[in-house]
Amino acid sequence: MLCERWRSPLGIVPCHKANLLETLTYILLLFGALAGGFVSGLAGFGTALMALGIWLYVLPPSLAVPLVLICSVIAQTSTLPSMWKSFDLSLVWPFLIGGLIGVPLGTMMVASADPKVFKLSVGVLLLLFSSALYLNKRPLAFKFGGRIADGAIGFAGGILGGLAGLSGPLPILWANIRGWNKHERRGIFQLFNFTVLATALVLQTASGLVELKVVWLALVAFPGTLIGTWTGARVYHALSDKHFGDVVLGLLFLSGLGLVWNSLGTQ
Repeated sequence: MLCERWRSPLGIVPCHKANLLETLTYILLLFGALAGGFVSGLAGFGTALMALGIWLYVLPPSLAVPLVLICSVIAQTSTLPSMWKSFDLSLVWPFLIGGLIGVPLGTMMVASADPKVFKLSVGVLLLLFSSALYLNKRPLAFKFGGRIADGAIGFAGGILGGLAGLSGPLPILWANIRGWNKHERRGIFQLFNFTVLATALVLQTASGLVELKVVWLALVAFPGTLIGTWTGARVYHALSDKHFGDVVLGLLFLSGLGLVWNSLGTQ
């Protein structure tokens, strides 16, 4: 039953309060879908950053994590047609190749990785680099390594995506260091994350990790995801290069802060 199987802020909820729990669950499910969709439509990544923290109040990780993957794929698919022409595919393909190679390796590392050390390490990395890039007032345009370096970053991002769904941070930081414009960065963020997260979803489904209940939850979250994505995409088109960069770095900083807080709070 719902009251016996799902977590809530109230702890173990008696069965006679099942209706209240259902209402709270659906409200937070839709709110998380709206927030996650908005950020994804705005920046091309970040569904997990916004939605997962909300959904984990009423859903166990076994349901919330695959739900994030599904909603991420839905959000990014819905904005691809309107933005496809602005993407520079010649920049994206090294990241995609590296990412696809890295995802299965990350998936195999899930059983052996220490989640606390992993979250803390990635969180500190995000905090340091996002802060340094924001405070730096000189335009960056490093060409070091060319396509090989881009592929290596994609490979590392694929490993992080398969391991913990964190495919975006490294390519996003790298795109800022490269000095690419708003549309170039957005193309990398969106196409790379879409490819890596869709691959991770397929691998999880093939491994039997996606329960049938997740499909029902995804159907409930679907309208909120689309509305949030549409709204975020409208805001994206209104942003300048600088403001878009500031938004991306701000989201990375919040993501790093959340990872550090979570890792320290669970020790």
